[in-house]
Amino acid sequence: MLLTVDVGNTNIVAGVMDGDQVLFAERIKTDTSKTDLEYVVLFQAILNLHNVDKAQISGAIISSVVPPINQTLINAIDMYTGVKPLLVGPGVKTGINIAIDNPSSAGSDLIVGAVAGLHDYGAPLIMIDMGTATTVTVLDKNKNFVGGMIIPGVRSSLDSLVTKTSQLPRISLEAPKKIIGKNTVDCMKSGIIIGQAASIDGIIDRMFEELGYEAKVVATGGLVPCIIPNCKHEIIMDEYMLLRGLKYIYDKNTEE
Repeated sequence: MLLTVDVGNTNIVAGVMDGDQVLFAERIKTDTSKTDLEYVVLFQAILNLHNVDKAQISGAIISSVVPPINQTLINAIDMYTGVKPLLVGPGVKTGINIAIDNPSSAGSDLIVGAVAGLHDYGAPLIMIDMGTATTVTVLDKNKNFVGGMIIPGVRSSLDSLVTKTSQLPRISLEAPKKIIGKNTVDCMKSGIIIGQAASIDGIIDRMFEELGYEAKVVATGGLVPCIIPNCKHEIIMDEYMLLRGLKYIYDKNTEE
């Protein structure tokens, strides 16, 4: 079994894969202040919760956009499972041609998503990842990673709205019954949920126009269920896309 760990700015998604099947995935808070041992306890709790013995873990791989936590997680996984994880970064084979100004600047999460997208959906492809930030990346019809877009995330936008105003309350992330809100809470829900969905629809239209052709669109990330059902474009929702991408990269770098 393979332990896959995707480190985001807000959450760490840890999952276990058996072959190409995701057995489970759990989210824990990204915390750079935690020690190696504290993360050992968290990994132990996750595996125990799903009745997976650490001896069943034969490999591990990490993708991270939070460099200060990388060595801590590597140490924790090694301490608990006896397996030294592969860290996605320079020197790791991905099979993706990165056609942007500075290829080394592409976030590992974007590359992992592109690997999974190309493997599972083909090209051309637009990939949306909704986390702390909403990122949009593009594979053109020649399978090249040609760039994308970074947008303030849904929760980041909502937190900014609430903290920078005196009278707006914290709200739950659920779509309003109508776009035209009749009260403050519904107006905020419409602005955050429908506003983000409309933004994504508009971005897709403009990317199609710039590419000169249409592409499949797939979305992943914890906030996808809140936003994507309100989009007008056909968008595939794929909860475990990044974990599968980690598996594909692990296989490329460990096969005989």
